[in-house]
Amino acid sequence: MLLTLASGTLFFPGLFALSTWALRRSRPEWTFSDCVMIGTRVVSSVQAVLATGSGILIVRSCSNVISDRSSGETLGTSLLAASSQQN
Repeated sequence: MLLTLASGTLFFPGLFALSTWALRRSRPEWTFSDCVMIGTRVVSSVQAVLATGSGILIVRSCSNVISDRSSGETLGTSLLAASSQQN
């Protein structure tokens, strides 16, 4: 889990810096804020594709998404835990 967190911490800012740098080099007539805006959209698009892909993978691997929970937790206990963490 920590490896995934560390990878994401390096990947997404690196993707943003790379896309902003590439846009500034390929489109010198664009302003810096234009390049930052497009770089932000590139990173958001990649995050959306990866989130959608992981969601599809989870749904396809479970026969029943609600009842196929790990560690024996039920929907009621997970909702109770989520509500107690908010308070």
